[in-house]
Amino acid sequence: MSQLDGVISLAQDTPELAQAYEQAGVLQFHHGKFLIGPLALQAGDHVLDIGAGTGRLAEFAAGLVGPSGRVIGIDPLEYRIAIARLRQSATLSFETGRAEDLSRFDDGAFDAVYLNSVLHWIEDKGQALKEIQRVLKPGGRLGLNVQDPAKPHESRALLRTAIQEAGLGDRRAESHPVLGVGDDDLRRLLTEAGFAEYRSDLRSLVEVHRDADSLLRWSEASAFGNFLGGFSETERAAVRLAFTGLLETKRVADGLRLERYLRFAFARKPNARPGRAARSN
Repeated sequence: MSQLDGVISLAQDTPELAQAYEQAGVLQFHHGKFLIGPLALQAGDHVLDIGAGTGRLAEFAAGLVGPSGRVIGIDPLEYRIAIARLRQSATLSFETGRAEDLSRFDDGAFDAVYLNSVLHWIEDKGQALKEIQRVLKPGGRLGLNVQDPAKPHESRALLRTAIQEAGLGDRRAESHPVLGVGDDDLRRLLTEAGFAEYRSDLRSLVEVHRDADSLLRWSEASAFGNFLGGFSETERAAVRLAFTGLLETKRVADGLRLERYLRFAFARKPNARPGRAARSN
């Protein structure tokens, strides 16, 4: 199915997009470090990175769990996993796979699971969260960040305006489809999946892009071929031209300064025996 059916296509990724993501992915890596911190990863922990991309954040996590720990990264995009495998080590490995099917992993296999800007791309979020709950140990930690539809990124708001200026306002849903999740829905999904101790907060993160071209390359790479995918070449050119002009209103000395808004959420799998402290390794 294509994005016009309301489903994100994974088939449009290319080796070139994967390489562009690797080159520009330091932005998302920094956001992921904010996610990793509250998980309090310890030496010896076993960790699952879902939607690992090219593996930069998983490599960082592997350094935290040390030689007695283990980090596994999965991603459905094989070109990105091919790059991630260049980072493999004795304690770090990568596989192609989807969040909705973690059947390769035993019950209670991990101390922590995280998803860095991934959940909003997953179609069946409820199934994915149930699978995550299953593979976590009792007391295991879940961390994720997600786009919240109530607070779109500044770049997304400008893109919507650009689509209108290009005379395509009635088709703005085709621009860059993302299945965002608000706080209430996220709390409900995690509760239904069996998680406890839910907490979340919406954070503003500043990004500085060198110019419009670099931002557009990042947008295309992070959306793995779905960015402006519903438009013709002529329509895309018109939107890009309008978007480039609007971005100039965000220029500062170092480049284009834009705010990105992410909801960070954390929860735990309940302990097997209530009243006993959760083991972290």
